[in-house]
Amino acid sequence: MSKQPLSDPITLRLPLDLIAEIEAVAGACERSRSWVMVRALKAYMAQEGREIRELAEARKAVASGEGTDAEEVLIELATITKGAAA
Repeated sequence: MSKQPLSDPITLRLPLDLIAEIEAVAGACERSRSWVMVRALKAYMAQEGREIRELAEARKAVASGEGTDAEEVLIELATITKGAAA
């Protein structure tokens, strides 16, 4: 398995309690602090980061005129639910 290319080192200041947690996990896994932080960042990007990107894309689409007016959606839902109730 080939390794992914890496960036130049990045300097980051973290709260001491967070560093202690990272070191504890790294020690338990017999891995480096860097390994733990990369995994944590990947998990963040896969969840919250993805949501942020999707919201930004949706805002951009709405700003460019794409999408459906909320009032139209509510009217369509009301029509569907009336038909289902009949």
